[in-house]
This record gives sequence, structure tokens and C-alpha cells, in this order.
Amino acid sequence: MTQSEIEFIRNPNSPLPFSPAVRVGDVLYLSGALGNVPGKMEVVPGGIQAETRQMMQNIANTLEQNGLSFNDVFKCQVFLKDMALWADFNKVYLEYFKPERLPARSAMGVNGLALGASVEMECMAHITKK
Repeated sequence: MTQSEIEFIRNPNSPLPFSPAVRVGDVLYLSGALGNVPGKMEVVPGGIQAETRQMMQNIANTLEQNGLSFNDVFKCQVFLKDMALWADFNKVYLEYFKPERLPARSAMGVNGLALGASVEMECMAHITKK
């Protein structure tokens, strides 16, 4: 892959109208992930922390499928249905990153998320040659 090529990473079994990730040069752009059980169009029960944990696992799966981990993530954008959930979200989010490798991040309250979710997050990860 040359620096100018774009690779659309698709899941052939997904009915969703977007790629879970797109690689441009040495950056992997992950689409927004929800706290849904893979293959199901519903978020996990249990509130913001359960949703966040499942969402982070979904992101981990996409990273792993592309040979990456949370150590490679350098930027995240978080969308919360209510900013009052921010502290509960952070409790789970921080379990997935080393304190010295916290990504740059934006967080915003939004008026609605797919599937009635409480949280959605998209990430960017750096791909290094190994």
C-alpha cells in the first residue's frame, strides 16, 4: 500500500452502510462504535458502564483485526446522550489505556445515537511498520 492509497476495510457479513475502518497511509480511522453485542442491532443492557465496556471491546476487536491495540490509538471522539454520564464513562474508558498513553480526546453531548445508545466513540490509530 502506498502512502496515497485508501483501503476500505469491510465486514462482508455486516448489513451496515459503512466500513468499520478505513486505512489512509499510516492511520486507521475507526467508525463510531456502540455498545452492541456483535451481530445484534441492540445495545447491551446494564447502563452506561456496561455499554462502554462492550463498546470498548468492539473497538478492541476492530483494532486487533488490523494488527493494532489501544496502544496505537492517538485520538478519540466520544458522543454521550447526556454529559451527566461523563464520569461513569471515564471510569470504564480509563481501564483500556495506559496512564502515560492517553489519546487526545473530544467529548460531546448529543441529541440522539443509533439504537438508542448512551455512548458512541470513534478512534484514530497509528499503524507502524513491524
